[in-house]
Amino acid sequence: MTLGEFLSEIRVRIHETHRSLQAARAAGDEFLADTHVSELEDLHRIAARNGVEVSG
Repeated sequence: MTLGEFLSEIRVRIHETHRSLQAARAAGDEFLADTHVSELEDLHRIAARNGVEVSG
């Protein structure tokens, strides 16, 4: 996997997870929302560890 592919994949996963978080919150599913928050934190940590700048 190239850096460009990694960058693209991490951004897609962050975007999809953020959308899933919003849907879980809208549905009132706090457990699922917490799960998505944890996943987002992990994705941001992976990105930072690899020098990838992501917004949000």
